[in-house]
Amino acid sequence: MLELRHFEYFLAVAEERNFTRAAARLHVVQSGVSAVIKSLERELGARLLDRTSKRVELTDAGEALLPRARAAIDAVRDARDAVDEVRGGLRGTVRVGTLTSVPLIDVPALLGAFHRVHPQVRLRLIVSPRGSVGLLEGLADGSLDVAFVSAPGRPPAGLRIRQIESRRLELVLPVGHRLAGAAEVRIADLAGEPFVDFPLGYGNRTVVDRAFAAAGVQRQVAIEVTDIGSGASFVREGLGLAVLPPFVVPDDRTGLVLKTVAGADLEWPLGVAVSAVRRPSAAARALLALIDEKVG
Repeated sequence: MLELRHFEYFLAVAEERNFTRAAARLHVVQSGVSAVIKSLERELGARLLDRTSKRVELTDAGEALLPRARAAIDAVRDARDAVDEVRGGLRGTVRVGTLTSVPLIDVPALLGAFHRVHPQVRLRLIVSPRGSVGLLEGLADGSLDVAFVSAPGRPPAGLRIRQIESRRLELVLPVGHRLAGAAEVRIADLAGEPFVDFPLGYGNRTVVDRAFAAAGVQRQVAIEVTDIGSGASFVREGLGLAVLPPFVVPDDRTGLVLKTVAGADLEWPLGVAVSAVRRPSAAARALLALIDEKVG
């Protein structure tokens, strides 16, 4: 007989792609997770997971079950939310996706304020190594409830993004560069230059790539970083140019020059994203209300 526990354990393994991490997430021993998964596979008469020494992958049957398992868990969550609201207290878990660096928002302070008001809600903060693209995929597949993302342009189908902040990106040059004293810099002037930037999938990388594509200029990214604050240091050492928000450049700007790139759309947005097709839990709605209040 299928039980909610079967779906909860299956979902943990499917999302973590690892039995050890799934067991830690569920606060049970690994053998207990394996036993429940085997019971679920016997009940359904199909293998759901392919196990290797390094990773766990979903079979076709597992892929088919995944959205239905999430729907079953969501239905139980909604029932609990309804009872909890009557009882006057929020419970549950909110899975919050964030970037490796979100300097425009004080995420720890925001989540701390939420925890003080709703101490019985568990917050899970998840960073995607693939930037905003990975976070948006997490919202689409139901593994995230809320995410702070930088996603220029229209949001993917099934998602909703409310922009809460933006900054214009500026060109960062080393002192002595041929363009350091130029009265105006345009993207065409940057052809052939090596750049320091984030990997594909990060919002600021997308903004810059689109600006260069619109100008018909190919760009060489020589160094990829995931810490936005380190970009200026690589530029100072002469390893490339960068297009960064000015607030991450040291105030003294020693060894660096900032330039506005004329005629280019280099507006870097930051927003809060949710699913447009799945109703957020009561706890997630409370967090979204707090974001509206604190961030605007």
